[in-house]
Amino acid sequence: MQDFPLAPGGSAPHVFVADIEAPALALEDRHHLAKVRRVRSGDLVSVTDGAGSWRWCRFGDELEIATDTKFDAAPDPSLAVAFALVKGERPELVVQKLTELGIDVIVPFIADRSVVRWDDSKASRNHERLAKVAREASMQSRRVRLPVVEAVCEFDSLTGRGFIRADRGGAAGGASRSSALTSLAIGPEGGWSEREILALPASVGLGPTVLRAETAAIAGAALMAALRAGIVERGVSQS
Repeated sequence: MQDFPLAPGGSAPHVFVADIEAPALALEDRHHLAKVRRVRSGDLVSVTDGAGSWRWCRFGDELEIATDTKFDAAPDPSLAVAFALVKGERPELVVQKLTELGIDVIVPFIADRSVVRWDDSKASRNHERLAKVAREASMQSRRVRLPVVEAVCEFDSLTGRGFIRADRGGAAGGASRSSALTSLAIGPEGGWSEREILALPASVGLGPTVLRAETAAIAGAALMAALRAGIVERGVSQS
């Protein structure tokens, strides 16, 4: 009896399906696997519903179920990163990397000093695009849970949700034993306004240098993921 890997990974592709009990590939995913990845009939493919359930299948004209369904519980605590809109394709870069790092909720927002501002039509189109980027990055990084990519919102929507501001003058990241860094807000390159500072008084530092907005989002997400995974510890002091 063949032994199957205990988790999605390795060289086997990883894809999302609508029904984990009757898995079927979307046309776009099938084309990508067959024409781009050169997956052959009988090759292993891991499939997931994006909500924690996954299983191994074999590629072919139809997916052949190879293992029972497995379920991975949601990571605890849930991690959220809000980032002020940045120019060009950099929002896609931010969403891609936050997804790869394991962030659970991604919130693009418009800050008081944001240069980039999307009208309703552009916001809708870009939300669809960012959700697609998150899906593709989830497949690449072998996630079995899709992150929530929220529609772009105004800064005021962040208040009352436990977000901590990333600020060069903030406390050392992860330095407190009493509280976890689980919800981080990244401001625009023009900096936080006084109103926003008053609305989100708690702040955390990400290092001594001035970071670009997209770099700060990625650096903050990496710190949060490392703290949750126990790769680094809070409140460790050297004697």
